[in-house]
This record gives sequence, C-alpha cells and structure tokens, in this order.
Amino acid sequence: MAYGRGRRRETETNFWPGFVDALSTLLLVFVFLLSIFMLAQFYVSQESSGKDSALAQLNRQLAQLTNLLSLEKGRSKSAGDELAALQATISSLQSDNERLSGLAGLGTSRARKAAAAIGSLSANLSKEKELSKEALSRVDLLNQQILAMRRQLAALEQALDASEQKDKRSQSRISNLGKRLNVALARKVQELQRYRSDFFGRLRELLANRKDIQVVGDRFVFQSEVLFPSGQASMSPEGLSAMDQLADAIINLNGQIPPEINWALQVDGHTDARPIKSAAFPSNWELSTARAISVVRYLIARGVPANRLVAAGHGEFAPLAEGSNLDVYRRNRRIELKLTNR
Repeated sequence: MAYGRGRRRETETNFWPGFVDALSTLLLVFVFLLSIFMLAQFYVSQESSGKDSALAQLNRQLAQLTNLLSLEKGRSKSAGDELAALQATISSLQSDNERLSGLAGLGTSRARKAAAAIGSLSANLSKEKELSKEALSRVDLLNQQILAMRRQLAALEQALDASEQKDKRSQSRISNLGKRLNVALARKVQELQRYRSDFFGRLRELLANRKDIQVVGDRFVFQSEVLFPSGQASMSPEGLSAMDQLADAIINLNGQIPPEINWALQVDGHTDARPIKSAAFPSNWELSTARAISVVRYLIARGVPANRLVAAGHGEFAPLAEGSNLDVYRRNRRIELKLTNR
C-alpha cells in the first residue's frame, strides 16, 4: 500500500507540470487569439464605423432624394391638375364657341326678324301718328262739345232752380188747394150724409108698414122673398110695388141733391149658403147679380137716372148671420140699397 501511494504520488507529481505547461500554453494561445480578435474587432469596428458613416450619409442622400422625389411628384400632380383644368377650360371654351356660333346664327335670324319688325313698327308708328293727329282733332272737338254741354248744364241748373222755386210755390198752393178740397169734400160728405138721412127718412116713411124691410147701418135691406120668388130673378108684384115707392123717393132725392155732388145708389144682391145650379143660374154669383140688375133696370124704367145706379152681386160670401138653419138662410137672402158717392 505504501508502494501504491508512492507510485500515485510520483505519478501525480509527474503529470502536473505538464498540465500546467499545457494550461499555460493554452492560456497564451487564448490570450494571443483574444489579442488577434481584439485587433480584428478593432479593425472591424473601424471598418464598421466607416460603413455606418457612409450608410448614414447614404441615408441622408436617400432622404434628400426622397424629398426631391416628393416635390417632383407634387409638382407633377399640380402640373397634371393644371393640365386637366386647362383641358376642361379648353373644352368649355370649345362648347361656348359652338354655342356662340349657334347663337350667332340665331342672332342673325333674329336680327332679320327684328329688322322686319322694326319696319312694321315704323309703318305702324306712322299710322299711329296720323291717327294721333285725327284723335287730337277729335279731342278738340269733344272739348268744345263738353264746354257747350257745361254751358247747357249751367243753364239747366238755373232753370231747375227757378223751377224748384216755382214748385215750392206750387206745392204751397197745392197744399192750400188740398186743404180747401178736403174742406169742400167734408162739406159735400156732410151734405151727402144729410141727403142720405133725408133719403132714408123718406124711405122709412114710405115703407113704415113693411116689417120685412130693415135699416142696417147706412143700408136699406130688402128680404129676397119680398121682391123675388124662390130661385128667380124676376120681381114679384109685391116687389114691384115696393120698388115703385123706392123709385119715387130716389127721383125726389135727385131733384134735391146739387149736381156737383157725385152720388150713386148701390144695389147689392146676396144669396144664402145653399148652392144653386140651374140652366139660368149656374151658381149663386149669377143669381145674386141677376137680382141686383133686375132692380136697377126697373128703377131706370121708372125714371131714375142710369148714371146714379150701381149693380153688384156678392153671392153667398157676405152673410149677415152665420149658421145653417132656415132663419139664417132667410136673413142672408136679401137686396141691400146704399147711398154713396162715386
């Protein structure tokens, strides 16, 4: 074992210097290589720095070229825009030229038409001047006529004023005459009323014994049965006797009333409400009128002036009483005498 340890120590002692030598050599080689690398790196870095500066310069030049290119592009675009604008302007000018050419042709035709119109207007103007002269002469004539009419109107106004003055005086005279006439008429009416009273008084005296003859207001009422048979218009003998007395009274009255009083005796025929229909009298109108005319004709035959008599038929439409019994029918069938003025 001691021998083995001795041998290992010898062995270990023998390899270590060689290892150290090898390691030293390796270290020297490493240092040498590192030095070379450092030198190479230095040269590389120097070269790289030169390249970087050259690259930077190239980049700067590239940037300048890029800027110049952008400027050129902008200028080119502006030039293109200007070119497009110029082309559009040229197109517009060409269209305007064409339009102006068309307008020139149209203007020529219009100018010809205008020239013709001017010639026509000139002719019309000449005619208008002639008409204007004629119109002026007419206006002068009209002015003269208007002046004459004004003078006539002034004369008419004066005449109208004078006429109004006369009219006022005439109105006052007419008013006075109207008042006088009213007074005269009132006097005549009073006289007629007096004669009417005398006439009716005379009739009352003559017909005092006749109960079938009544005085109703200002009328004498004869019942139809006194004068006419039923349904007829010819007077009975009894009726003729009553009419004789009436005719005498009227003739006596006519001699008393002054001729300026325009009086008349009105004879009114009336029937009852029962209808009649015969060949001679189709309705009560005909019957009532025929009876009134029969009385008037008899009085004329007895000497009563015809211009003092009036005949009228009222049919059944002016009854004295309302109803449908025999007494009412008898009262409504009548002849009425009324002294009135025309």
